[in-house]
Amino acid sequence: MISVVAVFIGGIVGTSLRFILGATVPESAQVVTLLINVVGSFVLGLLVSALWSKPSTPAWLKAGLGTGLLGGFTTFSALALDIADTLPFLGTESTSWALGMLVLFVAEIVLGILAAWAGLAWGARASRRVVTSVGHDRSVITDDGGDL
Repeated sequence: MISVVAVFIGGIVGTSLRFILGATVPESAQVVTLLINVVGSFVLGLLVSALWSKPSTPAWLKAGLGTGLLGGFTTFSALALDIADTLPFLGTESTSWALGMLVLFVAEIVLGILAAWAGLAWGARASRRVVTSVGHDRSVITDDGGDL
């Protein structure tokens, strides 16, 4: 039950953040959608490699941050809607505009994948253990969550 509450609260926060960002730059919604999805992909990759890999990370936290916060923040449905709205223009004089929009969408998918990969790599690097010159293990990130 606590996971459901965590998803609910995370969804409210993530969706609110997305709405606020979209409201600040309404005339370039596609660029805001691109930024939101790329940042969300990076943060999810980071969290998966830094927190999800730790057995001590509670399931409710994973659900609240992943499904709730980032699921509410990222907006694949807006991307799909923008693509659907662009497709009818491909047969008109606005073809160059429509093709430009499609290039933006492809870039968003590619950048999202690259951002997720970068987040996974950065999170794995930040959470691994290092050996000091004396030979003692020392954790790079504390378990208090303050480093995130």
